[in-house]
Amino acid sequence: MSAELLINVTPQESRVALLENGILQEVMIERISNQGIVGNIYKGKVCRVLPGMEAAFIDIGQEKAAFLHASDLRFPKEMIFNGDAPEEIITPPPISELLHEGKYVLVQVIKDPLGTKGARLTMHVTIPSRYVVLMPDTDTIGVSSKIEDEDERKRLKSIIKEYREFDDEEPSELFTELLTENLVENKFGYIARTAAEGISDDAIKADIMFLNKLWKRINDASGLGSETKQIYSDLPVVQRALRDMVAEDIDSIKVDSRETYISLLEFSKTYIPELAEKIEHYIGKRPIFDMHSVEDEIQKSLKRKVNLKSGGYLIIDQTEAMTTIDVNTGGFVGHRNLEETIFKTNLEAAQTLARQLRLRNLGGIIILDFIDMQQEDHKAQVLGALEKALESDPAKTSVTALSSLGLVEMTRKRTRESLEHILCESCSTCEGRGYIKTATTVCYEIFREILRESRQFDARELLVLASLDVTDLLLDEESDSLAELQEFIGVPIRFQAESLYTQEQFDVVLL
Repeated sequence: MSAELLINVTPQESRVALLENGILQEVMIERISNQGIVGNIYKGKVCRVLPGMEAAFIDIGQEKAAFLHASDLRFPKEMIFNGDAPEEIITPPPISELLHEGKYVLVQVIKDPLGTKGARLTMHVTIPSRYVVLMPDTDTIGVSSKIEDEDERKRLKSIIKEYREFDDEEPSELFTELLTENLVENKFGYIARTAAEGISDDAIKADIMFLNKLWKRINDASGLGSETKQIYSDLPVVQRALRDMVAEDIDSIKVDSRETYISLLEFSKTYIPELAEKIEHYIGKRPIFDMHSVEDEIQKSLKRKVNLKSGGYLIIDQTEAMTTIDVNTGGFVGHRNLEETIFKTNLEAAQTLARQLRLRNLGGIIILDFIDMQQEDHKAQVLGALEKALESDPAKTSVTALSSLGLVEMTRKRTRESLEHILCESCSTCEGRGYIKTATTVCYEIFREILRESRQFDARELLVLASLDVTDLLLDEESDSLAELQEFIGVPIRFQAESLYTQEQFDVVLL
């Protein structure tokens, strides 16, 4: 499989597209006016504690207060374990015993503000680098589950154990107040990332030393001042893509901005030297996304309907509560029988919808309505194809079995806004409903409004302002009804088409 990273940079926004075998798989967009804050670390102030929800709202300097659940709190060890037996875990203390209004806490954003909700926070701080992730409030050593070779897992753990000791720096009062005793042992926790597989000891050691120094700066900054502030921000989207999205099998990284190209070269030489020779400055006359049909794919990803090669199609509806995906055979009639046609359509749909979830960055609860299948082996094969297609998705997913109604329930971890929410807004005409009233419906509403106005007020004449389509319908198909209404109220009615009115807009003016 060949993979390519395309980077388009303008003064207003940066866009990163990941292509695999020439097909767009993922798009990341960051706008200067609305940058994401996932991974940022803040010194926040508790503004409200909700014992009934086991949660608190934290002021981190954003427009909306951020949300911190009790499951994302740190606890002193003596409040979690009963005596000297760690296995005897007792119920954690209520959140009201740990937080109170006005208290300052060190928190990290794990979800951007989504829709009407504020950011989601955690007190379990993690800081990623190229090969390892630092966890300063634990002494746990882990290895990515995608590294399956047992010898390699042992090697990575031994490297981290050897180099994870850190300098005898005093942690800030803010960090130690609800901290476990790991700092006393002079050890941090680390997770070896997938990219660490086969990497030399020195490279992993350099990552660990870098993270230790970075944490020292964060720790020092958290103890200064008594105000809400941002202490650490994650990398910009372009550098973050190199750190998180680029695998060893990447063939090229093309950037259309010379300034960004130079900064990426410097970044890669310092942190990811093996990528430096793969970075190219694109100087073609055609826009880089146009050259690889990325713009067309982005436009298609904003539509409800996704066509399948066989002739079938998907209908994707994103709502506040969940995303639903309906599979239809469409124009695909098959060659053998109905069951085989349905099976092949569902198999193709499983591959396509896995890509669409990643491309559109759809998250939360997702309901998949495959076409009903009768044979159990067909159901198992479709589920297996879906799970296999989801393996390449970096976001965590969970898929359930087919329900009695033939539905598949799944979840996909969501940390940032979907592509639709970044690029679109609710329609001002239909107010987000996705549909508008017919011209006939609006005509009848106008008739009722005319009756209402004529009974309340004495008018010599009525003027109706409406859209062109509605006005044409009133004077054509509804002309008989209009004549009867005019005779009934005894007042002449004039009509005026307004080009700026939407189909649902109208005004009845008394003259």
